[in-house]
Amino acid sequence: MSKLIKGMEIEALRKDFKNVKDYVFLEVQGITAQNNTALRATLRKKKIHLKVVKNTLARMVLTEQGVNIAKDSPYLQGPTVLVWGSSSISELCRGLEAELKNPKTAAGYTTTVKIKGAVADSLPVPFDVAIKMPTREEAIGNIAGMLLAPGAKLASQIISVGGIIASQIKTISERIPAETTGATAESTAS
Repeated sequence: MSKLIKGMEIEALRKDFKNVKDYVFLEVQGITAQNNTALRATLRKKKIHLKVVKNTLARMVLTEQGVNIAKDSPYLQGPTVLVWGSSSISELCRGLEAELKNPKTAAGYTTTVKIKGAVADSLPVPFDVAIKMPTREEAIGNIAGMLLAPGAKLASQIISVGGIIASQIKTISERIPAETTGATAESTAS
């Protein structure tokens, strides 16, 4: 590969991966043109991109972007396709897995597409861990729930004690008029 072509490829990778911190690494071998086109088209609708990369160039550009992958890592061994897009690593993984396991198309991908792993926020993670990570919205919801839970528990405890006291006051107040009424009735009768 000439230096000019290599330089152009590196610039194209820099442009494609600018500000991207979440990736999935695939090994794709023996896929038919129809399956490849269908996979790309379906993922494109979900704003997910695929790119076949040369491992040495990808490692160079990813390192520049702050993504450090060990030299002995299986992520950049053999044929590599980088997948990126979506707003979070879990959405990216879920979208990819949904297409790969879609009953209509799964037969074309079972032997030809292998998931090597993922990178979340520039750190390598196994794909099964990345898919279970919460999205931004899920994380915010979890945090809000954790913050509100103690307050809700305290409010329910205050209300339950307040309800018991109110019930006792009501019972006492119902007895007092009856006793008062009986005392006034006796004093008027004499």
